[in-house]
Amino acid sequence: MTTPTLADLVGRLPADWRNASLATLSPLLIKTEILAGLTVALALVPEAVAFSFVAGVHPLVGLYAAFIVGLITAVFGGRPGMISGATGALAVVMVALVASHGIEYLFATVVLMGVLQLLAGVFRLGKFIRLVPHPVMLGFVNGLAIVIFLAQMSQFMVTNELGAKEWMAGLSLALMLGLVGLTMAIIWLMPKITTAIPAPLAGIGIVAAVVIGFGLDVPRVGDLASIEGGLPLFHIPSVPFNLATLEVIFPYAVILAAIGLIESLLTLNIVGEMTGTRGGASRECMAQGLANTVTGFFGGMGGCAMIGQSMINVKSGGRTRLSALSAALFLLAFILVASSVIEQIPLAALVGVMFMVVIGTFAWQTLRIMRLIPLNDALVIVLVTAVTVAYDLAIAVVVGVIVSALSYTWTNARRIHARIDETKEGVKVYQIEGPLFFGSTDGFAEVFTPDADPETVIVDFLNSRIADQSALQAIEDMAARYQALGKTLQLRHLSRDCHKLLNRAGQLMVDSNDDPDYGVAVEYSVQTGILGGEH
Repeated sequence: MTTPTLADLVGRLPADWRNASLATLSPLLIKTEILAGLTVALALVPEAVAFSFVAGVHPLVGLYAAFIVGLITAVFGGRPGMISGATGALAVVMVALVASHGIEYLFATVVLMGVLQLLAGVFRLGKFIRLVPHPVMLGFVNGLAIVIFLAQMSQFMVTNELGAKEWMAGLSLALMLGLVGLTMAIIWLMPKITTAIPAPLAGIGIVAAVVIGFGLDVPRVGDLASIEGGLPLFHIPSVPFNLATLEVIFPYAVILAAIGLIESLLTLNIVGEMTGTRGGASRECMAQGLANTVTGFFGGMGGCAMIGQSMINVKSGGRTRLSALSAALFLLAFILVASSVIEQIPLAALVGVMFMVVIGTFAWQTLRIMRLIPLNDALVIVLVTAVTVAYDLAIAVVVGVIVSALSYTWTNARRIHARIDETKEGVKVYQIEGPLFFGSTDGFAEVFTPDADPETVIVDFLNSRIADQSALQAIEDMAARYQALGKTLQLRHLSRDCHKLLNRAGQLMVDSNDDPDYGVAVEYSVQTGILGGEH
């Protein structure tokens, strides 16, 4: 067995790693990428711990997921600069499974979740993310910004003598707010002074130094839980390998896979808009699937892309895979050797970073354009924002897409109409305008008045388009009405496709050199009139 050469090893890397130029790998950029990764890793710790509590598992289960998912997606993900890890959207689904069946079933579910995401990548289902309209994207971003903001509120609560949670008050609250404000001020001012150090990292470092140096009594990372641990170990989930187990884990796996892919693919688009780069949706599905499959075998709770941490990375200068890779490795280092140091970081500093993420994530221009855009789009933005906050991202996106589709369908259904002329020879001409599809067939039928029309009628489809089988049937029905009255009907400017797919009305068509050439969305059997497959 021969030893692989450096060229062999490089050839196995993803294309965007292989094609990196010397300028791309300059010391300055390497430093920026690594520091961005360190900043992200620091912000990941309290998030992973908090989401572990939400799911009802040990904090290390969330930290291991953040490390493994972050590491694999950093190398194989669909877009450089994205950060993945344990997320709250997945945690809220997992808690019911953990409570009813235990953590081993969770690990099995995460493995199956990863397999389903791999299949989504193999069958290139990620391309359907393009069906998400821009108003839905804006609502998603705004809703997620609000969710990130609300998630930080738990850091302003303390445990009283009775063991119950209550809001901070007095000097404790003032000190916490002061440190949060100081962190935000540093992040805002730092780029005006120097870009040598990522502003969020500078904010965390300076505030941590102030707190530790003056011995201020404020909540710290260690107050959430200890993050000390060892390397994650390979572990086959201890569940019965039978149909009963599959019946338990399969519904959860489907929901988790869908939520994870939706959040990851939307984050893919958002990061792409910020960095001006292109990414592969199917490749991201594959990377998320591989990451979750591996995570389930190493005691992690699974995860997906994280828009908040991705924003931190991009704002800190992270543009390549090196920053995401560094974040994962730093997180592992925190667990193995630096837990005692990381646990001293004040939560106020991390809250301040996340508040700046909220400000940067929220699409503030929506407040200005709401009066200028169509009412339907404005309602979709508000609806998706509200559903994201009240329920979760996956439901919000599905609701937004459905409402947008219905709105589009209704708008186009009302566009169908006809300009009516009559020639000197007494021939009535209907010039159809607007798309003819399932939503506009009733309006199409109402255009015609067969009983009152002359003996010869021409229907011209030059400014219309036949979209589906319902449209073909509407033309057949209209032709039948005229034939039943013994009147002559001519159909003009229908596509070659319609010539083949129409049955009775096909005999009434008049060929023209300027007939349009497009494919009808379905194939209609001339002999049986039964809907067939895709055309």
